[in-house]
Amino acid sequence: MSHGKKDAGRGRSTGLTRTKTLYMSLCAIFSAFVVEMSLGVISNSLALMTDGIHALLDCVVTAVLLIAAKMAVKPPDAEHTYGHGKMESLGGMMGGIAILIIACFFIYESLHRMQSPPPAVLPGMLAIAGGLYAIGIDIFRIIILQRSLKQSSPSPSKDRGFTEGGYDGIGGGTTVRADLYHAIMDLGSTSVAIIGIAFAYVGAYQGDFVAALVLGGLLAVLSIRLVYRTALDLTDIISPSLVLYVRKITNSTDGVVRTGPILMRRAGDTIFADITISLRGDTSFERAHEISANVEQNIADRVPGSEVTVHFEPDWSGVPFNTRILDLARTVKGVRGAHNVNTHNMRGKVYADLHVMVDRKMDLTSAHAISETIEKEIKRQMPEIEHTTIHLEPFVEVPENFDLEDRMLNKRIRMILDRYPQVRSTGRIVSLIFEDSFKIEIDCSFDGSLSIETVHGLISEIERTISLDLDNAVITIHPEPAV
Repeated sequence: MSHGKKDAGRGRSTGLTRTKTLYMSLCAIFSAFVVEMSLGVISNSLALMTDGIHALLDCVVTAVLLIAAKMAVKPPDAEHTYGHGKMESLGGMMGGIAILIIACFFIYESLHRMQSPPPAVLPGMLAIAGGLYAIGIDIFRIIILQRSLKQSSPSPSKDRGFTEGGYDGIGGGTTVRADLYHAIMDLGSTSVAIIGIAFAYVGAYQGDFVAALVLGGLLAVLSIRLVYRTALDLTDIISPSLVLYVRKITNSTDGVVRTGPILMRRAGDTIFADITISLRGDTSFERAHEISANVEQNIADRVPGSEVTVHFEPDWSGVPFNTRILDLARTVKGVRGAHNVNTHNMRGKVYADLHVMVDRKMDLTSAHAISETIEKEIKRQMPEIEHTTIHLEPFVEVPENFDLEDRMLNKRIRMILDRYPQVRSTGRIVSLIFEDSFKIEIDCSFDGSLSIETVHGLISEIERTISLDLDNAVITIHPEPAV
């Protein structure tokens, strides 16, 4: 059982929006590179040219993130049955590592320049104009990237338990998040470049290096955090509170006795959940399927982007002994049918007996082996039962289509019934023949004051007498009170 086709479609749509956003970001940052490098050369601004080189490196990183995001939205295939969502986490990690390298370069360069003599040529207003253009591009990127992250984030649940459950929201959109960090870094670095140019313009050239040092430290912290989070995502980490929340949803579904192991993992925007539930052992397959579907739907309604697989297994605790024994007996190889299960409690011990049908041509040794198997299984699975008595019966398959009833056979049956004075009258006799098998249905009237126990004993005796006279007969007597 699984759910999530609608959510998967939404995830692919979100993924396409995400790649479009990254493409726009790539074009924007490339334009910033062209402008900064051009004006940096013209104005002889080392800070602006350095920031332009930084923008070029960001172009490369954003291109890598774009490729990862495109691969992440590819549908599952034979080699990636869970889809390609992990590619986005991998791309986010690569972006984070690139940020860390750039941050370390900023820190090194700042420390190096603090110890160097002031430059001979100082930049002017043209360099500041180039920096302002780059700042505008960075602000544009931050806006579109933040908007993309908000659109791909799960909608808040109306159920307070969802919020309190601690749904972490980490996972989907890591490529966009990495590029957002790049954009913030670019905004900061360009601002630092402008401030440095302004300070240098008035003679305090050391201000540029101090600001770059502070920015480099901040970027290092952000990049390490991003790498750490994406690394955890690649190891299939999942919030324990989210697992507890899914367990709460499952346990609250009508028909679920208990929830067993819950296996969860995230791939991109999709949360995969593999859940085992226990149902009453006497639950029909149709009802079990219905309960499983309800579990899937309940989780999908409260955990956006989830794709759920439910496995169900029987739980016999609380199920009556009779039902459990009947179900167990029918599963033993060679048993053609089981009925009339009775359990009795005597001095604190439970005793059981049941009727088991086997092939009518089976020899006694084989039939006895089947009964022993049933007894052992009952003892193993239900140790509360002290002893089980099994009545073996021949199984006669009753076909759906019979020949016309035989009048001579009906006459023989009436003659047998006449031997029993307790039978006040004999009504309808339907005797149907199929090859060497008989299906006989008889309506008999008895004294209405007789106990049901007495009537049952008479019926059993009559059925046994007819069976001795007619081989391969399936007999059913319907008792009625005499008028």
